[in-house]
Amino acid sequence: MSLPQPSPALSRQPTATSFPLPPRGVNWTGAWTLYVKETRRFLVVATQTVAAPCVTTLLFLAVFLLALGQDKQVVSGVPFAMFLAPGLVIMAMAQNAFANTSSSLVISKVQGNIVDLLMPPLSAGEITVAMAASGVTRGLLVGVVTTLAMVPFAPMLPARPDLVLAHGLLGSLMMSLLGILAGLWSEKFDHIAAVTNFLVTPLTFLSGTFYSIARLPEPWATIAYLNPFFYLIDGFRHGFIGHGDAPVATGLVVMLVVDTGLALAAWLLLKRGYKVTA
Repeated sequence: MSLPQPSPALSRQPTATSFPLPPRGVNWTGAWTLYVKETRRFLVVATQTVAAPCVTTLLFLAVFLLALGQDKQVVSGVPFAMFLAPGLVIMAMAQNAFANTSSSLVISKVQGNIVDLLMPPLSAGEITVAMAASGVTRGLLVGVVTTLAMVPFAPMLPARPDLVLAHGLLGSLMMSLLGILAGLWSEKFDHIAAVTNFLVTPLTFLSGTFYSIARLPEPWATIAYLNPFFYLIDGFRHGFIGHGDAPVATGLVVMLVVDTGLALAAWLLLKRGYKVTA
């Protein structure tokens, strides 16, 4: 006796294999969704993530100008206010790009919802790109807002807009990728605070933000040239005042090499699942 055959209506019902998985190429929809989620995460609290860094940077500018005298100091052939302002802007951009990715990963691990990042069909490369792009977005947004806020107090007309944009992008990307690495390594907020206090802040403060590297004695001048943060700040300032302490080509090459290395490291660690849970 033959077995009853399923009705045509039932045979047309969707099954688990009826819905195709994302192709082996790039999951653009998933990567874009993660980028939007990470971007909205900091935009929801823009007062804390965008306005607060702007106010802090303006306070730095005010303190240094009041302490040293705006009209009496000349650095690298330009008034001190014109020299200082670009360094403060890129420092704020770098610190906030780092904070965006590092805080996102640490908060997800501590709260236990990092599974929302790991379960979707996203590859390690797609996660790296989406999160890094969100960090770059926050860095650039902070840079634009801070620059506009500084215009009444310091001349901020770029002499080389191409250098301003290039170093703003490469610098924000560098710090965003570094934030991913720090977030993966950190298991609690104390760890990420240690990275910020003992690595990010010293390197940004000691890389020519407030002074010209040409004034440093040896061996400190040579050591400063080994700091990739120096090329970030010097190149960004070069875009505003028209000259810098290091050749533009050297700085761009250093930034590209560092960004490539950090991106590769972040991708490899995410692919291995390195410390993705607290």
